[in-house]
Amino acid sequence: MIDHLSTYATDFEATRSFYEVTLATLGYSLQMQMVASWDEAWPERRLCAFGPDGTPVFWVVEVRQAYTPRHTAFTAKSHDEVRAFFSAALAAGGRDHGEPGPRPHYHAHYFAGFVLDPDGNNIEAVCHIHE
Repeated sequence: MIDHLSTYATDFEATRSFYEVTLATLGYSLQMQMVASWDEAWPERRLCAFGPDGTPVFWVVEVRQAYTPRHTAFTAKSHDEVRAFFSAALAAGGRDHGEPGPRPHYHAHYFAGFVLDPDGNNIEAVCHIHE
């Protein structure tokens, strides 16, 4: 249903670095980087995208002022991946927003961890498999 989506970063380098470390735990890597030379108002604006090999799915777009925080949930293949994501995110400068664990109010096998990225966006790794 979703081809790609983006989040915004006031500190582009810190946010790119944060996602590089954090998303690697789920098998995603930096797929693309560019400068928005077509943007007359800010032709030096930086963008980058993460995803599985060859697929830029999650974009980070540099902004001058903060936007309303967003929530993005990334699929994890196991509870261990959720834990690795959470630990990597904290080590990369994220803030705890909900330790890895079951969330039965969503459904019986929902296992997730939540972290706030450098711009306060709520990111999550979630596994839907019972272990």
